[in-house]
Amino acid sequence: MDLANWLSVFKALHERAKLGVLDSAEEQDYKAGREELARALVAAQGLTRRPDQSPRMALRVARALQVDLESRVRMERLTTSDLSLGGFSARMARAPGSDEELTVTLRLPETDPLKGSVTIAGVKPQPGNVLVSFGFQKLEPKAAERLELAIFDMVLAQLGR
Repeated sequence: MDLANWLSVFKALHERAKLGVLDSAEEQDYKAGREELARALVAAQGLTRRPDQSPRMALRVARALQVDLESRVRMERLTTSDLSLGGFSARMARAPGSDEELTVTLRLPETDPLKGSVTIAGVKPQPGNVLVSFGFQKLEPKAAERLELAIFDMVLAQLGR
């Protein structure tokens, strides 16, 4: 099967997955397809994975989404630079303190906002701001699945251009 046909079949499975109507065989095919597509995209992006990290966890998609970041000392509205199952990055005037307990509300397209706790995974100074990478703390399985469906929506939209 060529790539165009494979993507067409995968997109159909993805749409059925979003509706929650996959049978068990389709669900297995869909999950294997997500892994295969993520593996190819991670390789194309030149990303390195930790030995314990699946391609789906390493896959990043460049997308501007609204995020509300809160702690006891701040309430900021940010825009993501990229998004993955493991977290996101966003530009800020100043990075939060390493001791701040941070929660986020991430506005995902076509679904309810995702709420959770995050930690700072990295800070890169930029001219005039800092790029802060945030890692999601343990997401509930349903929230993680909604996030993954949204990420693959974004991936498929970018591939469909």
